[in-house]
Amino acid sequence: MAEPAMAPGGGAMPDLDHLAEKTIARCGNARAAVKELLLTNILMEHELDMARATNSYGYTRGWHHRRREPEA
Repeated sequence: MAEPAMAPGGGAMPDLDHLAEKTIARCGNARAAVKELLLTNILMEHELDMARATNSYGYTRGWHHRRREPEA
């Protein structure tokens, strides 16, 4: 078995192959798993946007970058 990869912070990375197999098994097929992961990502992006909106740029000391509006 290969040695686990290390995350940038020094912690161990999760076994992505195992997690992918678990997700596919839970969803029934790969297409349903991808749809679930995309939906989860959309929801997490929404939560992050809400957190950014409630915390000022100065309070977070520039931790998050201000989003630029798309150019027309």
